[in-house]
Amino acid sequence: MDALCFSSNGDLRVALNSLELAVLSTPSGSDGKITITKDIISQSIQKPVIAIDESMFYDMLSAFCKSLRGSDPDAAVFYAMRLIHAGIDPLIICRRLIVHAAEDVGLAAPYALTLAVNALTAMEKIGLPEGKIPLTEAIIYVCKSPKSDSVVRCMAAAEEVAKEGHDNVPVYLRDTNYKNDRIVGYKYPHSYGGYVEQQYLPDDIKDKVFYQPSENGDERNYKGIWRNK
Repeated sequence: MDALCFSSNGDLRVALNSLELAVLSTPSGSDGKITITKDIISQSIQKPVIAIDESMFYDMLSAFCKSLRGSDPDAAVFYAMRLIHAGIDPLIICRRLIVHAAEDVGLAAPYALTLAVNALTAMEKIGLPEGKIPLTEAIIYVCKSPKSDSVVRCMAAAEEVAKEGHDNVPVYLRDTNYKNDRIVGYKYPHSYGGYVEQQYLPDDIKDKVFYQPSENGDERNYKGIWRNK
């Protein structure tokens, strides 16, 4: 049961189909019972049973993530290949890479997210072993990119305040389609060359600043775009 659950990578359809195949292809014993072993699961699931235990899986996945954050491509690629060699679904690694491309690299090198998503798409479309090539490329890129966690900090700060409510949207930002009213006071940015100073947050939190650009990579240029509160 443990081998079946772990090898199916959380996909219930894979687990049920593999179990059905195991039962149908395994003769019963002298007592009339069918005994499903780890080796039978390995054959039925049509891929090797994962060669590391659950604890080691989480330890290696954690080490992979921390190596991405720590800008060590050698370690990150090693842990990724070790997990894949052990039978872990490579899409799990691709998904973690996407998260860290946004969480740890973010706007310091926004192309990292594009490359990570492309690695997932490539793995889905072409599979193993060739899918490891674009995956490795994306891992190296994420590792070597400048790092910034400003996206995560902005999200957390905004989410914390959003939990409190603050639903009084400024009148000139409200939807008028269902009211047949004219928007009064709204400044259309394109009429001002692309940007005009204007309050967008509700009055009671109008001075809140959630996004704080870092000084790393591309993001160091963002502080000079339009405004700098």
